[in-house]
Amino acid sequence: MTRYELQLRGYRLTTAEIVYRLPDHPELLQTFIWQKFDLAPEFPELRKFLDFWRANIEGELHSVTVKQSSRTAPNRFRHFKHQLTLH
Repeated sequence: MTRYELQLRGYRLTTAEIVYRLPDHPELLQTFIWQKFDLAPEFPELRKFLDFWRANIEGELHSVTVKQSSRTAPNRFRHFKHQLTLH
């Protein structure tokens, strides 16, 4: 199924910031960004990923922050005439 078909069914681009504890140093936190088309408010794809995480990855989950786009139209490209690079 294409992205556009998913969007027509109510799926939106979902980004989750997953904060977890490092297995060897549990006092340290690490961040992982997960992104996929998912359906709110149940978020079946994210829940499936988090279940996989709990079963197969040693890093204990600390927190998960979820953001979802509300756009139904495909992203548009913008063309710029100038580019400036700073070091």
